[in-house]
Amino acid sequence: MADRPTAVLAMRADVVDAVLPADLRARLESCVRLRPEAITGSFDEPSARTALSTADLLITGWGCPLIDPDTLAAAPRLGAVIHAAGSVKHHVHPAVWQRGISVSSAADANAGPVIEFTLATIVLAVRRTLGSAARYARGNSPGFGERQGGDGATIGVIGASRIGRGVIARLTTASAGYRVLLADPYVSERTATELGVRLVDLDELCRSSDIVTVHAPDLPETHHLLDARRLALLRDGAALINTARGRLIDTDALAGACSTGRIDAYLDVSEPEPLPKGHPLFDLPNVLVTPHIAGCQGSEVRRLGTYAVEEVERWTRGEPLLGAVGAADLERIA
Repeated sequence: MADRPTAVLAMRADVVDAVLPADLRARLESCVRLRPEAITGSFDEPSARTALSTADLLITGWGCPLIDPDTLAAAPRLGAVIHAAGSVKHHVHPAVWQRGISVSSAADANAGPVIEFTLATIVLAVRRTLGSAARYARGNSPGFGERQGGDGATIGVIGASRIGRGVIARLTTASAGYRVLLADPYVSERTATELGVRLVDLDELCRSSDIVTVHAPDLPETHHLLDARRLALLRDGAALINTARGRLIDTDALAGACSTGRIDAYLDVSEPEPLPKGHPLFDLPNVLVTPHIAGCQGSEVRRLGTYAVEEVERWTRGEPLLGAVGAADLERIA
């Protein structure tokens, strides 16, 4: 097995063992020569430079620095980057593809928990849970006629991304009881029909939805996609869910809209992230802010390592990578 490729880990020190526990590490070492020390800081450190000089393969994760031309110059043998996390957008420079290096992401493995988190939040949102909980704490239990249910609710999905499509698939089952709208400039009417949704423009989605859930990528053209004007289009009593990227929503405009009590918000991401201590959104009873926990957490993190190890196995056998990411994908991924 002397001809096994050499793999180097590059991720935060606190996630190495969670992503690659002992059994997965042993499986990995059956097909590659894994350097014992992970790169847990800058690629400029002498130890990192030594590791890069031997690397045929980089297995990256949360906290990996940008793999830029300077890094590539130190890694002349590098043939693949396997990312044991979601988006590679802030980890992989276009120069990686220009050099013909294969890139893979475990975004498919990370998508499942985000989809489940979003669906759970939609269930809370259609029941106006935050307002009910706040009133209940004050001793006011809603009467039967005041209680909300989900049947017949209109859910507006912004972005038919991997996660957006996963959410749609669950929302459009016969038992869900929802009507689903989609806003995505890259989706055709035919595809929308196949997905079981009605394709609308973003303004109509905002006007017509009881719940709006955001699944678009963070691009220059999507910055503050939901600004003060579009937030004003939301129906009274509507709820906004964001498990995508904080920059898609104008935080100040959202805080203003929520402060009136007119709409609710469930935010797993924010701009800035984290929100500063004492930010107005934390104190509003109709807003729930969570610390970016929709993706793989705790015991789920090994899903990312399992996916990455399977990709390494495919790469060493010369097979196509299931999570392959191309340079052109950077324009449309989160």
